[in-house]
Amino acid sequence: MTDVSLGGTRETDTIKAGYLADMRRKRMYSGILLVVFFVLLAAGFGLADSRNAGGFWDGLSRIFDFPAELIAEAIAKGAALPANLVRYVPAMIETINIAAVSTLLGAIAASVLSLLSTRGFARWPRLIGLFRRLMDVMRALPEIVIALVLIFVLGGGPVPAMISIAIHTAGALGKQFSEVNENADLKPVEGLASVGATWMQRMWLGVLPQVAPNYLSYALMRFEINVRASAILGFVGAGGIGEELRVAISWGTGRYDAAAAIFILLFLTIVAIDQLSSHFRHRLVGTH
Repeated sequence: MTDVSLGGTRETDTIKAGYLADMRRKRMYSGILLVVFFVLLAAGFGLADSRNAGGFWDGLSRIFDFPAELIAEAIAKGAALPANLVRYVPAMIETINIAAVSTLLGAIAASVLSLLSTRGFARWPRLIGLFRRLMDVMRALPEIVIALVLIFVLGGGPVPAMISIAIHTAGALGKQFSEVNENADLKPVEGLASVGATWMQRMWLGVLPQVAPNYLSYALMRFEINVRASAILGFVGAGGIGEELRVAISWGTGRYDAAAAIFILLFLTIVAIDQLSSHFRHRLVGTH
């Protein structure tokens, strides 16, 4: 009995020692990676600062100059704020329309791509990898890069912004939708297949009813992101409130009251959309 106890103790000590050694080794590797990360970060910052038009440290003391001038001019011309807010409402509506249409198109494309890239649902199982890599590429391309190319081809306006955001949305939502699909029950699909249903019928009747709430929840969350993205794309000539903001800022002193009104309108709109979409997302997934 004593021998068994001693043997068990020695085995426990051996496991404990191995575990502690493994933990020390992991901490050492983590520390090395952290040091390498900070070295690369410092080197990258130094390179960017040396190539910048003005040094970061030299301009750090003036970082609040623009906000101070903007706020001061907005306060001085406070009487014109309501008129400026009303003036830029159409541009804000255009931005929301760009985000809404691009989210809808991207969500539709993401639904199809996610079903084609999910095992058990795929129409062509051998092409699952191809569809997944396609979504990776769409997700990896920033909206602004796609927009710049489309603006060169199509000219300025909301259409390049809509297409570029829709492409990125399809890749981002496609990844999330495919993860939702993996948790869906295969029995309805198998039952429909047994009675001769086509692939489209199996997906429409057997899969989409299960995943629709999560699809809509992710799409609403993406809509919030796309409103901000469409505003940013306005700076490169893609229309909407971002283009109006670029014009107001480029005029400099004398138009900062208009820029302040646009900032306020954009902030209020994004907060309202965030609150509404969060409410509906919680309702869809059944949380409170």
